[in-house]
Amino acid sequence: MRELAFITLLIFLSFVSVAQKNSAEKTDIDLKLSKLEWTGKKLGGEHYGEIQLSSGHLTFTKNKLTGGAFEMDMASITCVDITDQKSNKRLVDHLKSEDFFSAARFPKSTFIITKVESKSTTEYLVTGDLTIKGKTNPITFMAKVNATNNETIAEATLVFDRSKFDVKFGSQSFFENLGDKLVYDDVDMTVKLVLRLE
Repeated sequence: MRELAFITLLIFLSFVSVAQKNSAEKTDIDLKLSKLEWTGKKLGGEHYGEIQLSSGHLTFTKNKLTGGAFEMDMASITCVDITDQKSNKRLVDHLKSEDFFSAARFPKSTFIITKVESKSTTEYLVTGDLTIKGKTNPITFMAKVNATNNETIAEATLVFDRSKFDVKFGSQSFFENLGDKLVYDDVDMTVKLVLRLE
């Protein structure tokens, strides 16, 4: 009888062990080491800078990426290519204004993963919902995830159409005959999410 109980206990523990290995593990990103860079292009030039991440996490199942999300602090947007202080401030203030991202009314933008397809040991096709200015649209992009003993780094470059998020300034989607005032709709974002493992 004791032997039967012992065997039953072992079977139960093995099932618990397997379930734990198969369960999703959520890990928060390191906000100091993680980074988001943006690039916006206009007729004859471009500007680029950074946006601070205010939170984020990735979810893994059996060491494979299966989900995650991150949040952007739109009031933190910077421009790094303009060296003149006054000109830099003028552009950054304009980006925060109602012409662009309305940072006062919409201080946070988010991206939430809705689907992940594993393409190799380190590459994934990621689909998710991007929300900017209260408007949500799906985007899909390739991401790479590399892990060491104590650190996991997820990197991706994604492109979104700002006109779909009601960012209208200089957009040919809303205005005609813009000439040299044209600002292209596509915005590039390079995201690096760093997870420090205990």
